[in-house]
Amino acid sequence: MLPIQKAVSSISTTSTSTSTIFIYAGTYTEQVTIPVLAGPLVIYGETANTASYTSNVVNLQWDSSLLSGAANDEATSALINTSPNVKVYNINIKNTYGKGSQAIALSAYNTKQGYYGVGLYGYQDTLLAETGNQVYAGCYIEGAVDFIFGQHARIWITKSEIAVTAGGGCITANGRSSATDVSYYVIDQSTVSAASGASVAADSVYLGRPWSEYARVCFQETSLSSIINPAGWTQWSTSEPNTEDVTFEEYDNTGTGASGTRASFSTKLTSAVSISSILGSDYATWVDANYV
Repeated sequence: MLPIQKAVSSISTTSTSTSTIFIYAGTYTEQVTIPVLAGPLVIYGETANTASYTSNVVNLQWDSSLLSGAANDEATSALINTSPNVKVYNINIKNTYGKGSQAIALSAYNTKQGYYGVGLYGYQDTLLAETGNQVYAGCYIEGAVDFIFGQHARIWITKSEIAVTAGGGCITANGRSSATDVSYYVIDQSTVSAASGASVAADSVYLGRPWSEYARVCFQETSLSSIINPAGWTQWSTSEPNTEDVTFEEYDNTGTGASGTRASFSTKLTSAVSISSILGSDYATWVDANYV
């Protein structure tokens, strides 16, 4: 099998034409970086079912963490995507380092990025959604500690499975830097539960904690299992709560984890957040409508 990076590196960074990469079944142990491209890029992983991650047979995996010598958090990633206008289908992206340190599976650093039927696997910091507008649909996102995080991106996670591998942590850690920063994480029409085979105690997981005091996250129309603590949300730390200006929201969630006395700094919405308000009024021009 040829390395995925070799295929990516063969693409002209100045051509405005659409480039397409098809990846055959297999496990690719490498770190892949997508540079800024002038034209759109579509990456397809071989699968028998494009509608979901459940039949994925392409695995991109990398074993790296800050503790194992990576220069910084981003440098631990299995896939570093810095280009706009990229669609990725039916690939499992894994950081196999495990417990003990930040170890990113995907670093997403630009706008109009779409991930469809993708599996993201890690423990701490699985998904770094850092800048731009991004959509994750029909995906699987696994982790235990702050495993959906970043500072400036607007992301729409929909019809996806969020799987927790251990208790005691938070799903999201949004680091929106100011009241004017556009960052907003919305988890829509998805499920939150313990990963298959994982032992996660009831009430031991939080929807999120604020990496910065302006953190902004919403869970809506999502099934929350009993692993979710009745408070829903928690502070960053006892010495640095970061709760004064947060926007932590819920709307019409279901399941055992959707009930309870929520944290005083969270909000119950009276209507759902719209996809256009997160991804922009032009979202239909770049989001694959088959998945949302």
